[in-house]
Amino acid sequence: MYRFLLKLFKRDKKIEGQNIMKKYLIVGLGNIGEKYENTRHNIGFKILDYFANKESLTFETQKLGDITTYKLKGRTFIFLKPNTYMNLSGKAILYWLTKEKIPLENLLVITDDLNLPFGSIRLKAKGSDGGHNGLKDTQDKLNTTKYNRFRFGISDAFGKGRQIDYVLGEWTQEESDQLKERLDKSAELIKSFALAGMNITMNTFNGK
Repeated sequence: MYRFLLKLFKRDKKIEGQNIMKKYLIVGLGNIGEKYENTRHNIGFKILDYFANKESLTFETQKLGDITTYKLKGRTFIFLKPNTYMNLSGKAILYWLTKEKIPLENLLVITDDLNLPFGSIRLKAKGSDGGHNGLKDTQDKLNTTKYNRFRFGISDAFGKGRQIDYVLGEWTQEESDQLKERLDKSAELIKSFALAGMNITMNTFNGK
């Protein structure tokens, strides 16, 4: 479905006077509600909230999520925090890609990753869902594994059978103390994604 729509959108090189290739959808994955706000699983929300606060942006609740926009050097960033809960993230992503007529290569999905050390960054242009339900639904709705994802490491420091409690648990004080620097780095990555492109951004930030 998305591929068919994208072919139609690309017939028109200008959308409301703006080049289609200059729009980017940046999606932070998470769960809505106060009890999830400071949990590891909500790092996608946290990164977008940090960016928005730093740039004095305000999110507004619209269809399937909270939205704000940011303009920089001719690029328009559309930030999305889906309100569908993690397991149905793909529904909101597909809706906003379609509504804003954004090509798939201009999508960046931000999520937590248990397989990476705390605070580490891994940017990839394609790949499996890795058992992550938000990525699994995104893959299902977009019908492809070829979309950009920004994985933020939360480590796997939990005992046997404690994975759910861990990802839905809050950051430790030590982690919280280190988060600001990591959030700064994440905000820089988002800007680089649109300004410098995926390949340069991967080479610059992966493993940093």
